[in-house]
Amino acid sequence: MSGSAQSGAVALVGSGEYLTVMKETDAFLLDTIRGKSSAPRVVLIATASGQESNGPKYWTDLGLNHFRELGVSVQSAPIIKPQDASNPQMLALLEEADFYYFSGGDPTYLLSTFADSPALEIIRRKQAAGAVLAGCSAGAMAMSAYTTSIRAAVGGQVQWLPGWGFVTNIVTFPHFDRMASFAGNDFMRKILQNVPAGCLMVGIDEDTALIRTNDPDSPGIYHWQVTGRQTVSVFGADGTAKIYQSGQSVPL
Repeated sequence: MSGSAQSGAVALVGSGEYLTVMKETDAFLLDTIRGKSSAPRVVLIATASGQESNGPKYWTDLGLNHFRELGVSVQSAPIIKPQDASNPQMLALLEEADFYYFSGGDPTYLLSTFADSPALEIIRRKQAAGAVLAGCSAGAMAMSAYTTSIRAAVGGQVQWLPGWGFVTNIVTFPHFDRMASFAGNDFMRKILQNVPAGCLMVGIDEDTALIRTNDPDSPGIYHWQVTGRQTVSVFGADGTAKIYQSGQSVPL
């Protein structure tokens, strides 16, 4: 798929944000911007856990320790409510960053909090100019053109919601190894029958990431690869899946 030759890497993470198992993945992402910034600046955004008791603090503390161990500058942008996404202090922090990490929680809450916000406009502009964008679980789901509530879908209703569209040709299902085991074959068939036109269903296992970068040899062309502990499943229109291991390229 073609895109901006200068846009930053996008990482869709199945689970495991800020854990030791994902250090190699995050080090790789940092390396993609070290040529553009001698001192990468990471901003953690725990919005998706904003309705959980102590959720934002838990993920923020974990992320601060994780990226400090990786030797980079890291701060939190506590955007918990919609008004925070217009707060001048938050906007200034986002303007200074070149790596944005959205941790997990509720994708619907994340999307509604950032809807039509100056904060999202800044992140779009910075990512298009080379900043890294990473999302785990709910964060990964929000980055597609569409997303859905997995729990509602398991209960019988597959309703697609507009996502941010940083990735337009796939719909992302994180925790895929665990989801596939509890949801069952009927759920999988239902999802596959209702995937939005022009999109493929992609399942990303826990402790695993699917990373998109610009091909250095072909400016404007995206390259996809798997990192982490497990696998990524890409489903074709006929419902069959191709499985990709860590280190493999994915033709998307």
